[in-house]
Amino acid sequence: MSTYPYPSPQAVFQMQYESVRRDEVVGVLLALLLGGFGAHHFYLGRTGWGIVYLCLFWTPIPWIIAFIECFFMPGRVRAYNALQAAGLAAALGLTIPPWASYPGWVAPGAPQGYPNYATEPGYPAASYAREPGLVPAAGATEALVACRQCGLANAGGSRFCSACGTKLD
Repeated sequence: MSTYPYPSPQAVFQMQYESVRRDEVVGVLLALLLGGFGAHHFYLGRTGWGIVYLCLFWTPIPWIIAFIECFFMPGRVRAYNALQAAGLAAALGLTIPPWASYPGWVAPGAPQGYPNYATEPGYPAASYAREPGLVPAAGATEALVACRQCGLANAGGSRFCSACGTKLD
């Protein structure tokens, strides 16, 4: 029996992950069939690129690029899902589950020469959710802080949520 009251953080993680994850086949089909309109970019939350494709859909350029991108969509969807899993795990204070990474993915902030970093248990989730090139503010801790109002994981040391502006504890 678990020491957590129902539901456990792992159950909450699984429920939330299933609601935000994307399917590789859907991504490929969107890129192939509606790629000239940027549907595959909207599917992965890349609104800016989707708008660019919408502005140029009457030319053959986005259709040709979308056909080429349909071959890269499985990897992009896996990266999107890994990033979503990292953010959810950080917000819940869990480590990244081994299945959330895929072969060839190296977590941002991973130590040099440590290829199994993404699948080893016991590492803090904050190392996974940090974006490449993001430098924490002076005096900030590496742990992420979840906003109580919207649930977004914010950088450690932040005083306000970057999404809704609520003051963080």
